[in-house]
Amino acid sequence: MDPRPENRVGNLEGLARNIRQSVISSLAEAGSGHLGGSMSSADILTSLYFSVMKHNPAEPFWPGRDRFILSIGHIAPVLYATLAEAGYFQKEELLTLRKLGSRLQGHPGRDHKLPGLELSAGSLGQGLSVAVGMAIAGKMDGLDYRVYCLNGDGELQEGSIWEAAMSASHHKLDKLCVIIDRNGLQIDGSTKTVMGLEPLKKKWEAFGWNTLKCDGHDFRSLLSAFQKTRHETSRPSVIIAKTIMGKGIKNIEGDYRWHGKAPSKEQAEEMIKEMAK
Repeated sequence: MDPRPENRVGNLEGLARNIRQSVISSLAEAGSGHLGGSMSSADILTSLYFSVMKHNPAEPFWPGRDRFILSIGHIAPVLYATLAEAGYFQKEELLTLRKLGSRLQGHPGRDHKLPGLELSAGSLGQGLSVAVGMAIAGKMDGLDYRVYCLNGDGELQEGSIWEAAMSASHHKLDKLCVIIDRNGLQIDGSTKTVMGLEPLKKKWEAFGWNTLKCDGHDFRSLLSAFQKTRHETSRPSVIIAKTIMGKGIKNIEGDYRWHGKAPSKEQAEEMIKEMAK
């Protein structure tokens, strides 16, 4: 499936709203999970699955598909909600999140046989290395697929990220694109307080990457950045997407305490009502 021609910004906004509402409902039903980053990255995943990536829910592991790697595995709820919205499985299954025997565990696991899932994720800093390996494999096999990897900004404090970044540049992986969910927060507070990342753009540039910045909640800005990465033919690309933790719910936006917190069912009802206005 390559739905780029028929999807306009208004449609993407509606899809992102559906995905956020599904995240809220599934977390409230589970009673646990990570809301903040799921909400901040919803527009990024919506752009990828509904306007950027080549993929086919009817044939999830089609060899020519673009690959998406969720390196920040704790925001699995937004990936599950996006896959369900795209037709990989029924939306009703989202309400089994974190339940015993469910395919939708707190961190993604390929052993649960969930269609569309490329990687078992949980240990931060490892997803980019897998994405590099996939991109190298595609290059060696002469395949035209692209690899997209979503990383959190707090995750960039892991040294393995920079080893993988160096490797990707060395191998000139022009079909690899990293997206950073730059909401500025992590479980203990702001990234600036815990371990500063700036000058972030210059760091990626120093590692040999085509480095772009965009508004991670503006679909025109996101799609423009993704389009620019397609013109790069000699090096990997990274998009630093400025986002807001908890995006869409005013009283939790920018509050790091919602990094790993689920709403009660009463709170979820109010949140969904707010988003429907």
